[in-house]
Amino acid sequence: MHVVIRIQGHLDQSWQQWLEELAIVHEEDGTSRISGVLPDQAALYGVLQKIDRLSLTLLSLERHETRLDEG
Repeated sequence: MHVVIRIQGHLDQSWQQWLEELAIVHEEDGTSRISGVLPDQAALYGVLQKIDRLSLTLLSLERHETRLDEG
């Protein structure tokens, strides 16, 4: 599944590996966009738990299923 997570503030790039190698992009409005492909819903819950443990403010979550025959 492909996910796009937005959080308040700019998250340091050093957290990328801890967040399942999802890409971290700093937006001009002071938020961070964390996005990429996760293997399953359990991995998504793991990322969300890490965001919670860091006391970050979750602004939005988008989840899109990826199909094996795409690309």
